[in-house]
Amino acid sequence: MRRTDSHELPRIVVAGLAGDTGKTLVSLGVAAVLESHGLRVAPFKKGPDFIDAQWLGRVVGRAARNLDTFLMPTEAILGSLSRAALETDIAVVEGNRGLFDGMDAKGSHSTAQLSKIIGAPVVLVVDTTKVTRTVAAQVMGCRALDPEVRLSGVILNRVGTSRQEALIRQAVSEEAGVPVLGAIPRLSMEHLPSRYLGLVTSLEHPTAAEALGKVKEIVEQHVDVEALREIAGEASALPVARGEVKNPTVGNRVRIGVLQDKAFSFYYPENLEALETAGGELISISPLEDEDFPDVDALYAGGGFPEVHASELSRNESFREKLARRIAEGLPVWAECGGLMYLSRYLVQDGTKHRMVGALPIAVEQMQRPQGHGYVRVRVDGANPFFESGTELTGHEFHYSRICDKSPVDTVLDVERGVGLGDGRDGIRAGSVVAGYTHLHALGTPEWAPGLVKAARG
Repeated sequence: MRRTDSHELPRIVVAGLAGDTGKTLVSLGVAAVLESHGLRVAPFKKGPDFIDAQWLGRVVGRAARNLDTFLMPTEAILGSLSRAALETDIAVVEGNRGLFDGMDAKGSHSTAQLSKIIGAPVVLVVDTTKVTRTVAAQVMGCRALDPEVRLSGVILNRVGTSRQEALIRQAVSEEAGVPVLGAIPRLSMEHLPSRYLGLVTSLEHPTAAEALGKVKEIVEQHVDVEALREIAGEASALPVARGEVKNPTVGNRVRIGVLQDKAFSFYYPENLEALETAGGELISISPLEDEDFPDVDALYAGGGFPEVHASELSRNESFREKLARRIAEGLPVWAECGGLMYLSRYLVQDGTKHRMVGALPIAVEQMQRPQGHGYVRVRVDGANPFFESGTELTGHEFHYSRICDKSPVDTVLDVERGVGLGDGRDGIRAGSVVAGYTHLHALGTPEWAPGLVKAARG
């Protein structure tokens, strides 16, 4: 049954004291258990992360969405939750980093700030490795730092012994006055393996369903999910979102190809929906498996892990050549990070050169350390098919690759915050292609989708 009131949505924020404390494990498990109890769960990820959101979407069978106070305005965040309230019964929001960690010492754009904006209680996941009563001090510190954050429960993770658990439970309850809602023992996490950008994506995991089943079992055994459900019911009524709801464009639709497979999976659902609303018909394309490049009017080449699949991408010579030919003929392309890497002349991975599409006069090398990581603010200052000059854009970047060899290139984005290509620039312009390291979110960049559709019509 659909809800008729978009302002009632039970919801919780699963936060931590730091990264890698077990937020994803708890969020996935709680969502899975709630679904098994017959509830429709709306999964959300705080911040710009693609991978955790993929896993959250996979566990409940519906798209997970990102909530980010830097990338999108408050009205967009509240609108996303209000729409979820019409279709689902409860929302689980996974935080990022530590509860109060943001862009500055005041914690701007932190999980704590988001929890206050959306009026959601917070459940804190605490890594208990080699610690007992100090956990109570940590919880008390979180309560004292910002009393407006509704810290409603604690879940202990990586608990070593029953004695340790008992000591922590008593200290947190008596000293901090916050209930302990679960204690997960120290476990091997081979069922959710990680690499340099975070977890292995759900598309690449060889036994994703089995892994999610194990996570559900862990949380079901060690966490009081019913108590979490009750806490979620204490969330405030959602403020009315006053953002404009756009109706889909009527008339002839343009065909927009989207690179989508194990190598390219970093797409926000709102970006794809915005393209459809603007008049696009989306055509899924796999550079790994497709031999032919389809008849499309524009291409969206998103991020992912082309470096992991570089050999396979290089071997698909027929597809690469046909794509290069279409680009040379003027196909409009918006490429982000992994898409930029794929459109380069070649990609260097572990000292080996892998030939790529060759639409950009650059080569890209995968490094061992991050080359750009964080929020991005850019200004359009060059002619391009998608944006008017002077348009200001916000986004984010997280890349281990860098440009290692290039001919002179035109760029159209002046980087005011972030790294981009380096030297304060991003957005290589080659014909009708714009390729850079900046990832955009359609809710924060409403000009992007209409711009791409307009270029496709042209």
